[in-house]
Amino acid sequence: MKLTRRQFIAGTSAFVISTPAIGAMTPENQKLVAKAGSVQLLPGQYPKTEIWGYGGHTPGPELRLRQGARIRRDFVNLLPQASTVHWHGIRIDNKMDGVPELTQTVVRPNNSFTYDFVVPDAGTYWYHPHNKTSEQMARGLYGALIVEENNPPEVDTDETLIIDDWRLDKTGQINDSFEAVMDMSHGGRLGNWLTVNGEASYSRTVKKNERLRLRLINSSNSRIFSLNLKGLTGWVIALDGQPLDTPTSIKQLVLAPAQRIDLIVDVSALEGETAHVYSIGREGQHQIVGFTVDGIKRHSMLPTPRALPANPVLPIDPKTNPQKVSLRMEGGAMGRMRGARMGGEMMGMRQLVNAGKVWAFNGRVDMPDTPLIDAQRGKTVQIEMINETGWPHAMHLHGFHFRQVYLNGKMGPLRDTLLMDGNTTATIAFIADNPGKWLLHCHMLEHASSGMTTWIHVN
Repeated sequence: MKLTRRQFIAGTSAFVISTPAIGAMTPENQKLVAKAGSVQLLPGQYPKTEIWGYGGHTPGPELRLRQGARIRRDFVNLLPQASTVHWHGIRIDNKMDGVPELTQTVVRPNNSFTYDFVVPDAGTYWYHPHNKTSEQMARGLYGALIVEENNPPEVDTDETLIIDDWRLDKTGQINDSFEAVMDMSHGGRLGNWLTVNGEASYSRTVKKNERLRLRLINSSNSRIFSLNLKGLTGWVIALDGQPLDTPTSIKQLVLAPAQRIDLIVDVSALEGETAHVYSIGREGQHQIVGFTVDGIKRHSMLPTPRALPANPVLPIDPKTNPQKVSLRMEGGAMGRMRGARMGGEMMGMRQLVNAGKVWAFNGRVDMPDTPLIDAQRGKTVQIEMINETGWPHAMHLHGFHFRQVYLNGKMGPLRDTLLMDGNTTATIAFIADNPGKWLLHCHMLEHASSGMTTWIHVN
């Protein structure tokens, strides 16, 4: 079996959604077990693919609870590598954030660690490893964490859609070229096979004028998805778990690695038709998610949904004497970087490449001993990020949600992951109200492992 571009395109045209089962809250499933498994990623005539997953499945179990509730999971590592769990986008105690050597020690094979925290914000979040992340996530280790509003919007169906791309070899197994220099120095590891919730051919039936809440999560290592809709009419209601002040009409959606988008859509396709979420790329338009319309839910569409209730994120005013710092990004293919510091020593590019480092933050390719900024608790912090590379980067800040500050003083929506194009500058602002050591890194995972990682400290 050989996966050609033509087969890849043909295969993606059949992808529709599947929703992972939500387990009951019983003592038996309070454990989150990372272990090997096998799943049918490719069509049935091909062999199952060996993966790593929580519970041996990909994605792992969808964890769903109400805002303000406590979650407790005993993470059990049955993998051949050390691992941790990072709860992406959740503003939690620093010791629960899952970053090796910054917030906890790694969980060795056949060992466990208990994660126990309260979820303050409603929204769409997810969980994934933070040790050897580029390999472990490429093998399928991730899952959704859904925090429901105490007063949720009225929808007929609530669907979580985890979109991933896999790099498979001619036998249908995961290509083990993890952290290849070509991937690290360019756009990251891009796959040749797409799935939604780990499924390649799952059919889903809806009714005309049915109202859906679609929670889109990009779990891929590095792929940026450009998405659009056909036969679905609706609104963007939240980004990275945080509600928009006003629902906005859907145009083209850009979903960078680690980002989430919440939509409310009405099925406008006619009976017998198929509504789509489709991707826009070099190969043209290809279906990512499909909904076959069978029957009528109601004879007219529902009115525009109200905005979701705001989460308890402190308001940001960048004019109130903020603490400021700059983060300069260098390196990558066709970059101008000639060398950088590693381990306190200045090294040339050949030495850096041999050490698996091709990107730099502020002239360093390794995790610094001192923070990018030592922020005073309760103060506004501004980070100017200067991308001097020719590549996009999905910049993720742990522990906080921030707003982009534009040149005219206006601010963008709350996010935890910002996509920056090559050779651009962006400034983000947030309130440093969560004490601890917090990671800031590119979520193109090969970029992070090869130099694009730093941290901030909040006293």
